Amino acid sequence: MRISIVVPAFNEEKLLGETLAQIKLAGGAFAQIGWESELIVCDNNSHDRTAEIARAAGATVVFEPVNQISRARNSGAAAATGDWLVFVDADSHPGAELFADLAKEIQSGTCFAGGATICWDQSDFITGLMMPILNIGFR
Repeated sequence: MRISIVVPAFNEEKLLGETLAQIKLAGGAFAQIGWESELIVCDNNSHDRTAEIARAAGATVVFEPVNQISRARNSGAAAATGDWLVFVDADSHPGAELFADLAKEIQSGTCFAGGATICWDQSDFITGLMMPILNIGFR
């Protein structure tokens, strides 16, 4: 099994390095069960060092000149060689638990698509009220 992790990115030089490092750590969940993975960053016409940072992190970089996240996701997906596509936003930090859960769902044979809920490291009263509502929508 091969998993393609696609990261659409527009001017993400401040966050991308940490995100890619976290994705690599989380990707260990795939390696533990003998699956391969590839990391693709779609530079969505950035004007900063986004592509350079992605290459330095070992990602395959593709370019999408039209600033639109769906086009960036699609360009990244077009370059992918995996059996499954996993899209991770450039400001996200998926954990190994998430990728392990994903692998279990794929192995079950009953999954063809999915999503994830979000959580904030820091929460105020309003965020605490809104997160459950947003996560219902995401599901």
